Amino acid sequence: MNKYIDINHEVKEALENNKPVVALESTIISHGMPYPQNVQTARRVEEIVREQGAIPATIAVIGGRLKVGLTSEELEFFGQSSDILKASRRDLPYIIANELHGATTVATTMIIAEMAGIKVFVTGGIGGVHRGAAESFDISADLQELAKTDVAVVCAGVKSILDIGLTLEYLETQGVPVLGYQTKDFPAFYTRQSGFEVLYSLENAEVAAKTLKAKWDMNLKGGLVIANPVPKAEAMDESINEAIESSLSECNKKGIKGKDITPFLLGRIKEVTEGRSLETNIALVYNNARVGGQIAKAYSLLNR
Repeated sequence: MNKYIDINHEVKEALENNKPVVALESTIISHGMPYPQNVQTARRVEEIVREQGAIPATIAVIGGRLKVGLTSEELEFFGQSSDILKASRRDLPYIIANELHGATTVATTMIIAEMAGIKVFVTGGIGGVHRGAAESFDISADLQELAKTDVAVVCAGVKSILDIGLTLEYLETQGVPVLGYQTKDFPAFYTRQSGFEVLYSLENAEVAAKTLKAKWDMNLKGGLVIANPVPKAEAMDESINEAIESSLSECNKKGIKGKDITPFLLGRIKEVTEGRSLETNIALVYNNARVGGQIAKAYSLLNR
């Protein structure tokens, strides 16, 4: 076992006995919403995973240790601290060496989940190719991680602040299966449709689990994207695109670049939509936790 990793006793026991475990990221706690809503949301996500018969494992870096499964006290600490860095693959060595705190992105959560032996990871949405990437080369590390790390990511697609078409092209080139969960339409985070189709639709958790097993049994390296649309009742209409376009324009005028782009845009979109975008964000994460828990359970049954 990696000498830098601490696995929560409950999670470790589940993994040793082939019980279903679902990895959860921590960026949504430290950088996604204010306290105490962030901690309340994180706790509810864990509850939903448990309701499906799986064990939640929220992943973070605390004091230079890779934590797999946060305690109640650690969740509170993470939700209230102001000195937590956003940790992607490139940041991990420095954060670990200097015993700092880090919130794990999709890429980093995948890395640590694979170290621990967790195969299913639930998040809100994955990163992708940014608009204008032909000039900026701004492409999320999430996509490279999906190409080489054996973890399935249940998400609501990608945010429409990104170039969805190029994101899907990139994933296709890297051989990453992009599968719709009970849909042929690739979701765009806030909305159920993006105008792009997926090649294959998964009927249920059992079909999803069989697909995961077949991929890794054949030693086909890398993850899978399981795109699960936000429930209809909480989905936003096409007016969200106007909020996104105005926010992107403001972002460009202010010269915001790199990893600061997404937090700025999400914050601005929340203001423009008067909080509705955040409500949708929370609803889709809950929905992903439900589906992810079911897939993890079905996958563990296949491997017994």
